[in-house]
Amino acid sequence: MTFANDNLSNWYVRLNRKRFWAGEMDDDKLSAYQTLYTCLVTISQLMAPIAPFYSDELYKDLTAPTGNIQSVHLTDFPVCDESLIDKDLETRMEMAQKITSMVLSLRKKEHIIVRQPLQKISIPALNQEQKEAVEAVKQLILDEVNVKDLEFVEGSMLEKTVKCNFRVMGKKFGKQMKAVSAAVANMSQAEIATLEREGNILLPLGNESALIELQDVEIISEDIPGWTVANDGSLTVALDLELTEELRQEGIAREIVKRIQAYRKDSGFEITDHIKVAFQDEPILKKVLNKYADYIAGQVLADALTVSPSVDGFLLELDTLKVIMNIDKA
Repeated sequence: MTFANDNLSNWYVRLNRKRFWAGEMDDDKLSAYQTLYTCLVTISQLMAPIAPFYSDELYKDLTAPTGNIQSVHLTDFPVCDESLIDKDLETRMEMAQKITSMVLSLRKKEHIIVRQPLQKISIPALNQEQKEAVEAVKQLILDEVNVKDLEFVEGSMLEKTVKCNFRVMGKKFGKQMKAVSAAVANMSQAEIATLEREGNILLPLGNESALIELQDVEIISEDIPGWTVANDGSLTVALDLELTEELRQEGIAREIVKRIQAYRKDSGFEITDHIKVAFQDEPILKKVLNKYADYIAGQVLADALTVSPSVDGFLLELDTLKVIMNIDKA
């Protein structure tokens, strides 16, 4: 069920929410729904032998509006149409998923929530093919991880060292182990990059040489100042941690939107209900509203955002902001 959980539910559906919620049923919105429909119908057929009752219910729920009342168990089992496979697209999406996962992990490690925008991701591209694959899904990655820019850099963003696995390599190299250990410890950054890229490297040992394989060693990476870095095989991602005043303000605006949306839901407001929001006067809030009032209002369907010296409402408490806020239907 990797496809259903990871690729369909946690990736395709999440990325296409804006297409699903678009106002008119144009070609783009229809394509999004038709793709999801095809995937779910096919999944119901694939799972029919092992989950007969649920798959039948799912299939009938999906196909009943078309006038089809046939059981899934009376349909033909799906056959792969290899002409529809786009390997390049799969490679690009796999790259996007991997980079997104790595950046989100870095955010979690540094305790920076996704609603807080960050400025830059840097990726050392190993070759032109990898660079083109990432470039094709660049905007998708940036939207998912809430970062402003993605750049490619020359060389590594990591200072790396290599440590021998003596239990494995001792059996392999025997009396040469001392010389091998010294050669591995003195590997240059270029040699380490070759080992990661090729999976092995031949190191000189005086008049002899030793073939070092990637599984023989542990590669240890150290972050550079101001950045946090993740490495997965041949892919390295560095995330700029600097928070400018502008980024902080945008983060506050996004957090305000989240809190208002939660209040709307908890208060039983309809999705289409328009509201008016009043804030108690506060210097940081004023700066945020001066720049992001239109964004906040558009996201929460607010006809008015006002600031007053005194407001009777509830406390909005963020990391850098505490302010009283009141929300009413417009």
